[in-house]
Amino acid sequence: MEAVNLIGMFAAIIFAGLIFTKLSRIVNLPDVVMFILAGIILGPYGLNLINIDKYPLGNELILTFGAAYILYDGGREIDFKVLRKVKWSVISLATIGVIISAFLTGFFAMKIFKIDFIYALLLGSVISSTDPSVLVPLFKSLNVSDKLKQTIISESAFNDAAGAIITFAVLNIITKGTFSLGHSAFELIKTSLGGIIIGAIIGYIATFLVGHKKYAYFEEHPSEIAIAAVAGAYVIATKLGVSGFMAVFVIGMICGNKRMFDLYIPDEYYVTHTRFKEVTTLILRMMIFILLGTHINFALLLKYWKEALLVVAVLIFIARPVSVFFSIIFDKNAEWNFKEIIYMMWVRETGVIPAALSGMLLTMKVPHADIISAVTFATIIITLTLQASSAKWLAKVLKIM
Repeated sequence: MEAVNLIGMFAAIIFAGLIFTKLSRIVNLPDVVMFILAGIILGPYGLNLINIDKYPLGNELILTFGAAYILYDGGREIDFKVLRKVKWSVISLATIGVIISAFLTGFFAMKIFKIDFIYALLLGSVISSTDPSVLVPLFKSLNVSDKLKQTIISESAFNDAAGAIITFAVLNIITKGTFSLGHSAFELIKTSLGGIIIGAIIGYIATFLVGHKKYAYFEEHPSEIAIAAVAGAYVIATKLGVSGFMAVFVIGMICGNKRMFDLYIPDEYYVTHTRFKEVTTLILRMMIFILLGTHINFALLLKYWKEALLVVAVLIFIARPVSVFFSIIFDKNAEWNFKEIIYMMWVRETGVIPAALSGMLLTMKVPHADIISAVTFATIIITLTLQASSAKWLAKVLKIM
């Protein structure tokens, strides 16, 4: 009966996702905002038709594989020629930018909530990364420059590792009272570089098997190979202690730039794969954000809503602009102009990874985890509603599309 109930839940999620996709076009809001609303309505605090907490393994599977596949899809949008020009901006945004954002948000959170700085820093670390599962589909529909688009998408893929590592470093100080800058830096390099290497190897092998002129043994099955590569790379990378999300993003990059390796998929199979990928990505986004909506704890939000709003305001209007400025100002090769910098300062949606980290802290019963959870969900709701929905409008105002 558990399997039957879980299948029924999946059916309800997809059906609700279809309805709220239509509604998003009517009210002109990003579909992820409507998916979260659907989750709230159907979840434990609404009609209680969907409660994935009874099936933690299913919940984790959807969130993990969904984020991984969407990252793979985002990697396919990256052009190596464009990325080469902005690589230092991307690296700085995903490392220095995350650190600046975490510390600034943490400092103000300490003042607002009147808690010890170490717990405030933990809060800042949790919400410091951006969400590729929102940004990838958002920028597919925005006609901004490839340089700007690919920088924001790449940052969202790479900064998850930095955000998680900073979170665990701060958590280590809280639980064990120890911190090593050298060890944390080494972990960041190892996690990122290891993920890149695994992704590059598996990505090339997978693309070779469907795109080589002579040895394309699976030429007719690019979609199946992609799923196997994404799942396999994530598992291998995670078991080796490196970033699975980084690995799947690199697979997407290899696949999207296959012509550089003299690999090619015939048009008939490419069209089929593209359509399959679009449908799969949409279904996974429905599942991820509807489930995210069911997890929103309104008791905590109501308890801390004033303080949470202030922290989110700091993140949006202080931490993000400062982190972007100091991350890209010295990258002369990228040739950023004022309008592009302003746009990057505004676009920074929060989503799946911060929600997962805050849930982990609640499970561990870390002091002030309730505050961190409330602020995380407030950040998700506000950044998706305010920033994602205004991204296209701002691009028009700045005349960058």
